[in-house]
Amino acid sequence: MARNPVQFQPGLSLPAFLARYGTEAQCRAALFSMRWPNGFVCSACSNTTYCTLGRGVFQCHHCHQQTSLIAGTIFHATKLPLRTWFLAIYLLTQRKQSVSALQLSRDLGVSYNTAWRLKHKILQVMRERCGGERLAGRIEIDDAYLGGERPGKPGRGAAGKVPFVAAVETSDDGRPRKAQFRCVSGFTRAALEAYAQAGVAPASHVVSDGLNCFQAFDQPNYRHERIVSGGGRASVEQPAFKWVNTMLGNVKNAIIGNLHAVGHAHVPRYLAEYEYRFNRRFDLPAMIERFTYAALRTAPMPQPLLTMAEAYT
Repeated sequence: MARNPVQFQPGLSLPAFLARYGTEAQCRAALFSMRWPNGFVCSACSNTTYCTLGRGVFQCHHCHQQTSLIAGTIFHATKLPLRTWFLAIYLLTQRKQSVSALQLSRDLGVSYNTAWRLKHKILQVMRERCGGERLAGRIEIDDAYLGGERPGKPGRGAAGKVPFVAAVETSDDGRPRKAQFRCVSGFTRAALEAYAQAGVAPASHVVSDGLNCFQAFDQPNYRHERIVSGGGRASVEQPAFKWVNTMLGNVKNAIIGNLHAVGHAHVPRYLAEYEYRFNRRFDLPAMIERFTYAALRTAPMPQPLLTMAEAYT
């Protein structure tokens, strides 16, 4: 059997990464070139000449406004060396499976709390980057939950479970191109209509099961194909849902195997991590630069916001 060229691509090796981002000066130079691709530009007056006052602080020659290299970005006010940030980004983008905060703390040589904050800031960048993307073409879609069993009502609506939509865009030859995992308030028609408006492009061919909430796609601007598959093994083995079921299995197995459990408030970030990595798997070496470019354009995420419960759409 021929090897999948995407799966067996070389990626960015650790020696190559260290050669490119192994020192603080290299990391600062990389951030500078990605924040100001055409050279420094003052945000206040658009002047392009400056002087350096200190470590990562630039002063405009015209209006004298001072700007930090990392101000207003996800790196804002960090006390960690930038090379630690870059190594964390490398570990969370180049590996096929996720890295737990505990393992990240060991790999980086920092405390668990520091590793947790660092990881969730990186995941926040992924989430915001994924949030503006839409699927198009043929799309397999299904309902899913994350969370363990608790006493009380079983099945849909059970306590302690986070509902989310899983969707996979497939190519003309039946291969998966992009995935999407989005938390919803529940599996109601109103919640799915809000999801569709944000995450699915008009004229898409949406393939769903018989769940009533998917009637949200019974609109002129979508082609909706409903396949009533029932429950149990028969629904999992339905060819029309091959890739969405595969992706759901991979995500759930990864969380159980690597993370064991996730806090409900942070489920959107964990799902975004898998979505981000999968959708950018075609060019692993470019992922660090693409991520860093996005990180410089992501607002700061201080601890209170980082730990705040998410509001699901």
